[in-house]
Amino acid sequence: MAQKKPYTPDGMLTSWLRKYIWLRSRERASALKRDKYTCQRCGKKQCTAKGHEVKVEAHHKKGIKWDKIRKYIRRELLGKVENLETLCKECHKNEK
Repeated sequence: MAQKKPYTPDGMLTSWLRKYIWLRSRERASALKRDKYTCQRCGKKQCTAKGHEVKVEAHHKKGIKWDKIRKYIRRELLGKVENLETLCKECHKNEK
């Protein structure tokens, strides 16, 4: 039996971030539509016909700098406790 990796906040963050970016990317959807759901390297088209399924995905030509993204989130969103305060929902909603 394969040993499960221990829980790490980084692993959770990366998993959440990847899913969020993938699901919410307008650019991703635009690229797929622009390329008519066709692989730009081999020419295969996306197909959902049973037994002939082919999936295509948007690919970042320059790659993604996950380390920089994780560091930014740790610094700006998670941060130090000194940079956090407790607010009620109404005050938090009105905060800019």
